[in-house]
Amino acid sequence: MELDLLKEDLRRFLAEDLGSGDITSAALIPPEARGRARVIAKQPGVICGAGLLVPLLEILGDVAPQVEAAADGQPVAVGTEVARARGGYRQLLAAERTYLNLAQRLSGIATLTRRFADALAGTKARVLDTRKTNPGLRALDRAAVRAGGGFNHRFGLYDEFLIKENHLAPLRHLPDAVGEAVARARRHQPGKRLTIEVRDLEECARALAASPDCILLDNMGLEDLRRCVALRNRRASPCELEASGGITLANAAAVAATGVERLSVGALTHSAPALDLSMLIEPE
Repeated sequence: MELDLLKEDLRRFLAEDLGSGDITSAALIPPEARGRARVIAKQPGVICGAGLLVPLLEILGDVAPQVEAAADGQPVAVGTEVARARGGYRQLLAAERTYLNLAQRLSGIATLTRRFADALAGTKARVLDTRKTNPGLRALDRAAVRAGGGFNHRFGLYDEFLIKENHLAPLRHLPDAVGEAVARARRHQPGKRLTIEVRDLEECARALAASPDCILLDNMGLEDLRRCVALRNRRASPCELEASGGITLANAAAVAATGVERLSVGALTHSAPALDLSMLIEPE
């Protein structure tokens, strides 16, 4: 992760917790006190975000925090020391909850993504995230998906065309609504990647005729997915096919076996359970 680019967000996250100041630490801990911290994994998983302790301590005024942290994507067992740090005792206490909230969330996303990536091993399919992220955390969430061995979908509404039913509705009076939609998009921003969402084989056939970069097969069963893959292959189209909707760890391998290249899974970022981490701090 490019941590320097995230410092403004981290300042905001810290301010939410600190408010006018940590009154408990101010009352009990001398400002010059130094401490040592260890971050321990209490569950097995894949780590992401352990290095966030560095910019958090810097923002809190620790001019030279000494931090060693596990690399993003590193698998850990129960009891593994994920990070260790030396710094101001007050700063360590002030950073603790914000740090753990972020590192636990990101490690949970990386862990779930790795499980999906493992389920797809031996197939040509890859797992991708979606825009179903918490506002303000998208860049971090996406970094966690990459750390887990997944891939990123479009970042937002601006970097890739995704033509869905709601976009096509105003064009339904035209003889070829899909073709017209693609033509307008290509004229609007030539060169941008373009995906069309479809719901059945008939819509897939119309979408293939428009030559998009990718067709998103929304909430289709395995047999319909196989039919769409066969149709694409018969036409020798370079278009990628993406399955989306209802994909779980239990059925991911079966979906990949249909021949699609992409599985987009919103659960990677909206439903990943946090990985349990704890921070232990003691006087230096």
